Amino acid sequence: MSKARGNLVEGVVTFVIGLGLWLFTGDVEVPVVTLTKVGIVMMCVGGALVASGLWQEARGKTD
Repeated sequence: MSKARGNLVEGVVTFVIGLGLWLFTGDVEVPVVTLTKVGIVMMCVGGALVASGLWQEARGKTD
């Protein structure tokens, strides 16, 4: 698998997990962090990975 495709897959999976956390963990209490905020951060990271994968695919960098 090329690096661009790997970034796309990893980004989509990270985004979906973050979306699940954001949508379904509003009532869960964890001592240190809020799971909904962790979900938002994971969605941002997933979006950045998807954008990076799309950029690499468009540039043709498939190392």
